[in-house]
Amino acid sequence: MIKHLLYIQLIIIVVLGWYLVDKVAFREESMTSLEAILQVAKDNRMELEKVLYCYQKNSTDSLKYRAACFLIENMPFYTYSDGEQLDNYKSYYIWLKKSRGKTPQQVADSVKNVYGAINELEKRCDIMEIDSAYLCHNIDWAFKVWQEQPWGKNISFETFCEYLLPYRIGDEPLTYWREIYYEKYNSLLDSLRMSDSLDIEDPVVAANYLISKLPDKSYYYTSVTPYPFGHIGPEYVQYLSGTCREVTDFAMYLFRALGIPCAIDFVPVRSYINAGHFWLTTWNKDGEEYMTDFPQKLRPVRKNWWYRWDDSSKVYRYTFSVNGELYEQIAKYGEDIYPFWSLPKFMDVTHEYGYNFKKELVIPLEKQYKTKRSGKIAYLCVSDRDRWTPVDWTEYNAGCLSFQYVRNGSFMRVASYENGALCFLTDPFYVDKQNGEICYYPAGKEKEDVILYAKCDIGRENMYRDRMIGGVFEGSNHPNFSQKDTLFIIQGRPGRLNTTVKSYSDKAYRYLRYFGPPKSACNISEVAFYEKDDTVALSGKIIGTPGCYQHDGTHEYTNVFDGKTWTSFDYFEATGGWAGLDLGRKICVDRIVYTPRNRDNYVRPDDVYELFYCDRDWKSAGKIKATADSLVFRDIPVNTVLLLRNHTRGLDERIFIYENGTQLWK
Repeated sequence: MIKHLLYIQLIIIVVLGWYLVDKVAFREESMTSLEAILQVAKDNRMELEKVLYCYQKNSTDSLKYRAACFLIENMPFYTYSDGEQLDNYKSYYIWLKKSRGKTPQQVADSVKNVYGAINELEKRCDIMEIDSAYLCHNIDWAFKVWQEQPWGKNISFETFCEYLLPYRIGDEPLTYWREIYYEKYNSLLDSLRMSDSLDIEDPVVAANYLISKLPDKSYYYTSVTPYPFGHIGPEYVQYLSGTCREVTDFAMYLFRALGIPCAIDFVPVRSYINAGHFWLTTWNKDGEEYMTDFPQKLRPVRKNWWYRWDDSSKVYRYTFSVNGELYEQIAKYGEDIYPFWSLPKFMDVTHEYGYNFKKELVIPLEKQYKTKRSGKIAYLCVSDRDRWTPVDWTEYNAGCLSFQYVRNGSFMRVASYENGALCFLTDPFYVDKQNGEICYYPAGKEKEDVILYAKCDIGRENMYRDRMIGGVFEGSNHPNFSQKDTLFIIQGRPGRLNTTVKSYSDKAYRYLRYFGPPKSACNISEVAFYEKDDTVALSGKIIGTPGCYQHDGTHEYTNVFDGKTWTSFDYFEATGGWAGLDLGRKICVDRIVYTPRNRDNYVRPDDVYELFYCDRDWKSAGKIKATADSLVFRDIPVNTVLLLRNHTRGLDERIFIYENGTQLWK
């Protein structure tokens, strides 16, 4: 097994070397590079030669021959894992789609319990595994849909090779998927092909029509998996369960099987969350780029709300071919390359998403650390929890350190990569989204006390918090609330886990409730009613409007009084939901404590937290066990980047700054 892996790595190193040693021959004389690649195929060489001979002997197949060369020349750079247990574990995506009332983690645990642990998997290399039947089947079907679909006439051969022809997406096992998808979905386009009103020669028109006709567009989003699969393959992505990668992979197979060229664009790390993101891109007949977070409708990139809203610093596009030009540029420095660029099967498309970006991000000499590093490459890094992830690179020249086409709106810093670790060259800095001004955050000498309410950006939860504005707490002595009094009206967005308010009324009531404002789905997590001077919340029979949007019992009205601030009510109708208590007797309410629906990123009592501040490296300001829904840390350096970690639960945490008594996530 180890010997096999080493051979695969050797193949990749050797073939990449040809980009540097014989790049002219590799680009201009395909047989030169092709012969070299056929040599590393070893025993599988004959199968690949069968494909070449099949298309070379007939002059009408000259394009198919060129297509076969394109695939074979890039084949050494693709590997995949194989094993029966891997397929067993992928049944997780089927179970997840069909699960009712179970969390993704429970489904993942069930898969592991049923099938047991996954042992070491066999690593296989395409160049040594693909047979002639498989490759010819893929090429023939790709040409079939390219030539038969009305929009194919607006797809160039170059676009066809890179974005329609490839037999795989990434590291998924090899399968015959084209014909299966074609037979299953092609009929959805029948009425389009006969249309007199739609532009049937435009790939984007075809793509949007296809999306609109899909019988099942519901998907189950989760980042939980029982195993780190990578790409899961064409069979399992059809269940539309998992992350944005699985959903986008399905769209990729679907579009390419029906002759619609497409690519996956991505950001390595988003500007506001500890994860990357994938989405689908294609082009209309005029070459204008369109994008979709599938299964949403494709929209022009430069008119799409997403690319204006998401401020991720760099955007890339996956390609089937290796970006030889990029590899040459970065390999010439002769040092260890950060892994993201070691095999660059992508291209930089940040400029295409260039809303609010800097053509040149310059790092002044005075903002760089005085200790010069030995690395020859400088990396632009974006925050990911307490880590920094490189998203761009440039030559490390302290006197002229700059990066090209960087989008505004993220916390970043610059580092070199030496001995397998990042060595930082600057303090963290933020590029303002609107005016492009750069603000650096070195640890200040002055100290201050900070009061913290959350460990992650609760601004992402504004939808939930805004849905409480206009919500009403009511008291009544009639079970149907035919006569009721207002105890309190929420007039502003809640800013913490628990908000305490005084009741307007001094009357006694048997029935109490929270009534959600219009179009709020009565989103609320927790409510507690208290008598005067009492520290224990009132209790009684839970009453309310049954039914939740999820239709699986997970977000019912009973959650509002379960004492768990991380569960919530999400009524299945936009308006009319409420949750309350039948106290069994009349009681006067003195105050009310309520919690907005949330993602459990507020400070929770009894959890243990640790605050870190960035002074070149992360330094601890100490640990505190929360006794309320806020924390106070004393003597913290002013003007520094902070990170609050919950050692008791949860993974979501983001760096922030503290200004004017407020946590600010940017």
